[in-house]
Amino acid sequence: MRELSLALRFVCELAALVAVGWWGWTVSPVLGVLLPVAVAVLWGAAIAPKARRRLRDPARLGVELVVFAGATAAFAGVDQTVVAIVFALAASGTALLARRWPEPGLDV
Repeated sequence: MRELSLALRFVCELAALVAVGWWGWTVSPVLGVLLPVAVAVLWGAAIAPKARRRLRDPARLGVELVVFAGATAAFAGVDQTVVAIVFALAASGTALLARRWPEPGLDV
């Protein structure tokens, strides 16, 4: 079950990049490129399991939820309401489950 949760979490991370890129592209092609890069840099620096300066909970959970909320808003912003709702439920669920079943080899 833990492996399934972590796989779904990874899919949610990728979907967040798609969402902000998609919404950004509707505003400007520059935003369509820069927003996913900014989210990826933030995630890689503060949230990713191997981040050098990984935030500790509850700050890390807060940043994750802000990223996922932004992606949810981005899906809604491109008229993908059902996708936004499903994404919000899956992303917030996996963020919480990651605290129950931490990534292998990590102290959370």
